[in-house]
Amino acid sequence: MPAENYQPAKLTILWGNSGYSIWENRSFCYFCIMEEYVFSFPPVLAKEPRVLILGTMPGIASLDAQEYYAHPRNAFWKIMATLKGVEYPAIYDEKKQLIRDMNLALWDVCHTCVRPGSLDSNIRYEEPNAIAELLAKNPSIRVIIFNGQPAQKLFHKHFKSVTGVEFITMPSTSPTNTMIFGKKLENWRIIEQYL
Repeated sequence: MPAENYQPAKLTILWGNSGYSIWENRSFCYFCIMEEYVFSFPPVLAKEPRVLILGTMPGIASLDAQEYYAHPRNAFWKIMATLKGVEYPAIYDEKKQLIRDMNLALWDVCHTCVRPGSLDSNIRYEEPNAIAELLAKNPSIRVIIFNGQPAQKLFHKHFKSVTGVEFITMPSTSPTNTMIFGKKLENWRIIEQYL
């Protein structure tokens, strides 16, 4: 094609959750890979949950397994089992049932976001889950517990008008938080007074 007849063009290709854009002009072509969005899971809910536990967004291990807190060194499920006084659940269905048996709700602040890797500090362009609607449908929830400060900060960034519940921020159960298990467990025992 003669250069004088060449018009700039953009072609966008969507594949799964990724977007790819090809930009062209008269002299060269750029191939730009848009950053991939990740998506959270549906909530796990008891019939009448009293406590809502919020994380930020599932990490890579959890997204791969399609399970909340799937990283083997994440202390979340060990803490929940200890608080309930039961053995560590062996399969994911048992873990979800543990949440229901404890009258809890489990979700994440983000519905989707861009986050290279698993670090909360890398979260960008987030869109929140419908947490206000979940609270309206479950008035039995009296307290929201944030699994780490990043969850608390993201929640208050997007939900400035939520009232009628207490907010408590717990040490993150993530292995990136080097606090020893016993100390994490001691802090998380605050849940017991709401159950």
